Amino acid sequence: MANTIELATKFLPYVDEIFTKESQRSLVTNQDFSWDGAHTIKVYRVTTADMTDYNRAGADNGHWSRYGEVQGLDATTQAMTLRKDRSFTFAIDALDTDETVRQLQAGSALARQLREVVVPEVDTWVYNEMCENAGTIAAAKALTPANILDEIMAANLALDDAYAPDAGRVLVVTPAVYQVMKKAKDIIMETDIAQDMRLRGVIATIDGANVVKVSANRVPSAFGFLLVHPVACVAPVKLEDYKIHDNPPGISGALVEGRINYDAFVLANKSKAIYYQAQA
Repeated sequence: MANTIELATKFLPYVDEIFTKESQRSLVTNQDFSWDGAHTIKVYRVTTADMTDYNRAGADNGHWSRYGEVQGLDATTQAMTLRKDRSFTFAIDALDTDETVRQLQAGSALARQLREVVVPEVDTWVYNEMCENAGTIAAAKALTPANILDEIMAANLALDDAYAPDAGRVLVVTPAVYQVMKKAKDIIMETDIAQDMRLRGVIATIDGANVVKVSANRVPSAFGFLLVHPVACVAPVKLEDYKIHDNPPGISGALVEGRINYDAFVLANKSKAIYYQAQA
């Protein structure tokens, strides 16, 4: 009669974490306005007057002023109301923590929630808002090694014509588009990047713009590239509140709760500092 042997199973004190990507949205947005004490803020947009010829002789030109017809100026507002008020919660039983060799703990679980769920959600919202409200949205086309440089230069020209600041422009690409750029014979990318910029996500410079590579999961499905100056989009995070309750009523263990209030707004008068190229 054959012997019966039960083989041992061993669980290691190790969690197989999934790969995550740090956020680079601070490179393409700004925090110029404060929502402290308010749910909505408004910024003014003021028009200008047309130029005309000065009537030096003072002859009758239908206007009492030699400067021409007196014009009025419009002062309208752009209202920015925070729309995203998001939350999460989960509980970790005390015995689950003990019997998983303490790999299931509230602190590490909260950190995992932030990097795998919260950060990608906020990034996705911000990039979508920028693509949808870009001042220039080019006709969708296939990006190839033969045309990618021309398209990037056309984007830079559009920002030049809109008087967008030269310094600080950022070219946002997906890994797939970055591969296309590396295959282009005419593109010479400067990869000697300062360490502080490299830590923030800048991988190269091209045509004066910092190149940032963003996961395709955080941009629209037809995304080609964004050329943007951060002055154009404000991305406030008004509230970030994350709590771990130890043995709250009704739970033996930890209760984790989180809330984040955020949004993204493209300023109407600065929207031309965002150029979006979609792929066909």
